[in-house]
Amino acid sequence: MTPLPHALAASGALLQRRQVLAALASLPMAAGAAAVAHDADAALHAAVDGPQRSAANRARDAARHPYETLAFFGLRPDWQVVEIAPGGGWYTEILAAYLNPKGRLYAAHEPADGSPGQQRARAAFRAKLAADPATYRRVVLGTLPVAGFTDIHPPGGADAVLTFRNIHNWIADGHFDETLRAFHAVLKPGGVLGVEEHRAAPGTSLARVIESGYVPQDLVVERARAAGFVLAGASEINANPRDSHDHAQGVWALPPTLRGGAVDREKYLAIGESDRMTLKFVKAGG
Repeated sequence: MTPLPHALAASGALLQRRQVLAALASLPMAAGAAAVAHDADAALHAAVDGPQRSAANRARDAARHPYETLAFFGLRPDWQVVEIAPGGGWYTEILAAYLNPKGRLYAAHEPADGSPGQQRARAAFRAKLAADPATYRRVVLGTLPVAGFTDIHPPGGADAVLTFRNIHNWIADGHFDETLRAFHAVLKPGGVLGVEEHRAAPGTSLARVIESGYVPQDLVVERARAAGFVLAGASEINANPRDSHDHAQGVWALPPTLRGGAVDREKYLAIGESDRMTLKFVKAGG
């Protein structure tokens, strides 16, 4: 029989060897994950710095922090991503280039049979895509959801839905909750809902939200949770402490809109773009 001290020493040595072997076995996986993350980061930098972006859009980077924002959302280049209300394509220029080789971008734009203004916006966006097939050939142009998506159905579900400065419009139009549920339905379990929105002070009334375009962060979190999302993180990437949130023309007094024209233009330019929340939600079940 092995004496007890020797048995304990042998047992300890065996446990130590197993731990070392387990650590060594994990090294290729850890190295592989690090390489994937490095490649994704390099691809995102390349998309933000790429020649496909217009000079006017690039000039807004210091206010909008596209690299930091998309990195916070955790995007990967092989994801299926739905961009909500892309407008003229400010973020589309980055997302399409980033997802082009391996992933897929779905652009949920204005309805083709909408108002004349909506039809013009969609036609201009379509023309932008057609003018640069090397960047946009894999973009799927679809329609904004209200009760649900009608023409955007990523196989297996989307990895991410991204919305930039749109929520105040959905509150004003009365379909914020329905739109959140549509996002939840189109995402796969564990999928990401990335939100950037003009931020109001806590307790701001709905009437003031509609009037000003600023939305309380706690309201967004509450409604997203009610739609089935879990808050995974909040970032101050797009915070602006110079913004007092109380402009006569609402958020539209600030750049890039500058609704007041020449009135107090220099003041609003000095403030810069709005103070904005940046939130990452996930669909439970992943």
